[in-house]
Amino acid sequence: MDRQDIASFTYEEIQEEMKKIGEKPFRGRQIYEWIHVRSADDFSEMTNLSRELREKLSLHYRIPQMKVAAHQVSRKDPTEKFLFELEDGNMIESVLMKYEYGNSVCISSQAGCRMGCRFCASAIGGLKRSLLASEMLRQVYQVQKCCKERVSNIVVMGTGEPLDNYENFVRFVHMISDEHGLHISQRSITASTCGIVPGIQRLAGEGLQITLALSLHGSTQEKRKALMPVANKYALPEVLAACDYYFEKTGRRITFEYSLVKGVNDQPEDIRELTALLKHRNCHVNLIPVNPVKERTFRRPSYENAVEFKNKLEKNGINVTIRRERGSDIDGACGQLRRRYAADHKGETDEIICDD
Repeated sequence: MDRQDIASFTYEEIQEEMKKIGEKPFRGRQIYEWIHVRSADDFSEMTNLSRELREKLSLHYRIPQMKVAAHQVSRKDPTEKFLFELEDGNMIESVLMKYEYGNSVCISSQAGCRMGCRFCASAIGGLKRSLLASEMLRQVYQVQKCCKERVSNIVVMGTGEPLDNYENFVRFVHMISDEHGLHISQRSITASTCGIVPGIQRLAGEGLQITLALSLHGSTQEKRKALMPVANKYALPEVLAACDYYFEKTGRRITFEYSLVKGVNDQPEDIRELTALLKHRNCHVNLIPVNPVKERTFRRPSYENAVEFKNKLEKNGINVTIRRERGSDIDGACGQLRRRYAADHKGETDEIICDD
């Protein structure tokens, strides 16, 4: 008999599930607290439940396991990177970044990615599978366990495309913000998408208050296509229209992520084109000097050139910042640690899979 993933049940669902197996609903509330507040890894830890109930739970349900395969701590800044091994052997990465205002965790939504962005280490090797809601949640819980501090902000910007794992991603948002769990404010959650138009439109109607970040990376449709295969399916005008719709429905300002690639999208014409695209939109631009990846030829511009790019956009009325570099000494780019570990332990190939 297949055991159900009880760690992906919502607060209401777990109480209904207890009724189905002849238990009182309050047992569901207890179990939910053990999993989502106390971060229990196993039913044996749930000491306020009878032994008989714990045995029954073990028979019918499971809590997906996730172990730390590697843990890197930066010597440059308060950043830590985690490589987690899932039950099926797939690897995912999470990053803890400590700021004055609190701890932020960047989590993965998939094992691998099928979007195929040319400069990204996450896309190398393609998509293995999407993560369960519980596997997204447990990245946060495991990081909290390791650092023994509360997480206050979450960014779903690690490996994978959250809108390519839509149902599990939305369930994750509801559960991580649930008052019976960690109760992290939805306004403290940011999700990054490469521009899956139907997903953005659908997300706009969910009634959530998360921040949406669009991976823009190109100032025209042709430049975007050269960097992001997904642009072959969703043209820039319709992607921007979907972002406008999200803002209209939620009132949440869109963040446009723009990876600066030397000689590719950091030229004066890019500034003019970006200004034309964004000057009438209520948005914020996050410039990201690209992380060098050994399997790619793209390189970052100098810091001075990045600052000049930022300043010229600001003079044109665009709200813009340069993302502070974190964890550059600990395989900072998404996918780097996972690939290096795989190469060391399994001899993984460099095959690239994408939706061209």
